Formats: sequence, C-alpha cells, structure tokens
Amino acid sequence: MSYQIKFSNQATKYIGKLDPQLKERVKEKFWEISKDPSRYLEHYEGDYRKIRIGNLRALVDIDNIRKIIFVRVFDKRGRIYK
Repeated sequence: MSYQIKFSNQATKYIGKLDPQLKERVKEKFWEISKDPSRYLEHYEGDYRKIRIGNLRALVDIDNIRKIIFVRVFDKRGRIYK
C-alpha cells in the first residue's frame, strides 16, 4: 500500500515557484517515495527524515501507522539546514 504525501504551506509555495521541468521531476520523485519510503528517506535530526532531489532537499515526518509522509520544509540545499 502506498503512502499519502501531504505538504506544508511553505513546501507548497516553494514547489509552486519552480520551473515546470523541475516541478515534474519533484512530482515523480515523491511518487516513487510514496511506494517505498524506506528506500529513499535518510535519517536526519530527531524524528525527521530527509530526501534529496538534485540540489533541493526536503525534511519530512513519516507516520507509518496512518501511511502519511508530511513534507515540512522544501528548499535549496544551502538554506534548508540553517
């Protein structure tokens, strides 16, 4: 069973500003992640997980019981870890 992916307001706004090719790449990557999150997500501080999409990074929470991946932060690599 696939996971449902939800985005914070910040992540939605940032993705909305991307060029169409990059948006499509992000969309495809999250579709892959929804099928098998443990394959793509790496541990980050605390309960966060991180995902790399080119030069972009996302910090996510994962709820294995309800099968939900919540994207908290989505931004360029240099800004996300500050």
